[in-house]
Amino acid sequence: MKVYEKISAITAELSRIGISKDSKNTQQGYAFRGIDQVYSALSPLLAKHGLCILPRVTDRHVAERINKSGTALFYVTLTVEFDFVAAEDGSKHTVVTVGEAMDSGDKASNKAMSAAYKYCALQAFCVPTEGDNDADATTHEVAAEQTELDCQIADCETIDELNTLYQTLPEAIRSRGISKFTARKKELSK
Repeated sequence: MKVYEKISAITAELSRIGISKDSKNTQQGYAFRGIDQVYSALSPLLAKHGLCILPRVTDRHVAERINKSGTALFYVTLTVEFDFVAAEDGSKHTVVTVGEAMDSGDKASNKAMSAAYKYCALQAFCVPTEGDNDADATTHEVAAEQTELDCQIADCETIDELNTLYQTLPEAIRSRGISKFTARKKELSK
């Protein structure tokens, strides 16, 4: 079930960058994260990790209200299921959330969908307001990580196998792993 790995990977990346509350509600004076900020932060990570978020409205309620000036407002409440689907294996996890919005025209449902998506993403990926971006706040001791490429290189038993592996990799991965290939080639030459 790759879906949980992908959610976890995106959560890890978003925890480092966060999504700040840069927008301001002028009527009530509070700061908030707009839907476009959420899309901008999340979209490249969804593409990078191969995770799709697919919405499905399961309930819609509309009520007409009157604003202070006496004109109609449409108050919409949507219950939305969001399927988080891993492109790699089709595994999925469903998150249910509610979106509410008011509008004097035809945009109340659209606004409610945006609210539902935004809060689904903020909750599912545990998005902080700010990332862990103060280098002086913490000190880390990092252990060397053995990557999948390290394992593939170590599994090569001949120089021919190592050369074949090297040729099959994209250029960006080859260039990052050149020192590891060179070291393994020396080991195999002995």
